[in-house]
Amino acid sequence: MESDLALFRRRLLRNPRQISAIAPSSRVLARAMTAGINPESGKVVEFGPGTGRFTEAILARGVAPENLTLFELDDEFVDYLRRKFPGVAVHKAGAEEAAAIVGGGVSTVISGLPLLSMPDPVRRAILGSAFGMLAPGGEYVQFTYGPRPPIPPESIAALGLSVDNGHKVWANLPPARVYRFRRA
Repeated sequence: MESDLALFRRRLLRNPRQISAIAPSSRVLARAMTAGINPESGKVVEFGPGTGRFTEAILARGVAPENLTLFELDDEFVDYLRRKFPGVAVHKAGAEEAAAIVGGGVSTVISGLPLLSMPDPVRRAILGSAFGMLAPGGEYVQFTYGPRPPIPPESIAALGLSVDNGHKVWANLPPARVYRFRRA
């Protein structure tokens, strides 16, 4: 099987806008994104897993493969993820379709999507899907390379969300900040 890095680089060269990163996420960022997840977490959904760095961290925290569902648009990433993570549901579908596919009762949605580079209607559809499937008390976890949350304040207010400003992960290229969103 091709290495994560080789696949990432090849896909980046073919479709830089969709990949929207200069390097795969670090293991340190993956641990920060998955903090609080454990074997009792129940259903977890991941948006934009790419080569599966966050997926590895979710499984390492004890989530059973059958409780993890991935949504990825890139054909090659989808094939790679299906081979690499047997037992994990991998859908070749956009995150905005996730709630219709998964239903409710999800404890955590982990997102590696480049929300800041997406048009507002797409971003709103993705957030609507995420919060449409989250159980009460569930959280949406998103990282960004920018200095502010990747969801505009007016969208946070309109969706009735609270946000934990998280911490900066310096051991990533480029450094990233993790945000956790919940219903207020």
